[in-house]
Amino acid sequence: MYILECNDGTYYVGSTNNLELRLTQHQNGKGANHTKKRLPVKLVYYEEFQRIDFAFYREKQVQGWSRKKKEALIRGMSEKLNKLSECVNESHYSNCVKM
Repeated sequence: MYILECNDGTYYVGSTNNLELRLTQHQNGKGANHTKKRLPVKLVYYEEFQRIDFAFYREKQVQGWSRKKKEALIRGMSEKLNKLSECVNESHYSNCVKM
């Protein structure tokens, strides 16, 4: 499972069994529609799994996260992930971890 930062600052979350090849595909515009319109992309995070189905499950989990939660993962701030999960919207911002 990997996270790319696109040229416009957005994040793309994907999974693959060959990260090096997949990154080359993204950079050459052969990746997802999201990334081909936002080149160049930069690998900012990845996790390795023994099975691709585990990586795919993790991809779907992280895709559903807020931008702040993805950034906490990228920055290695795992202690903030649970607190950021409590942040539903801006009206509850006082309960959220500020980054």
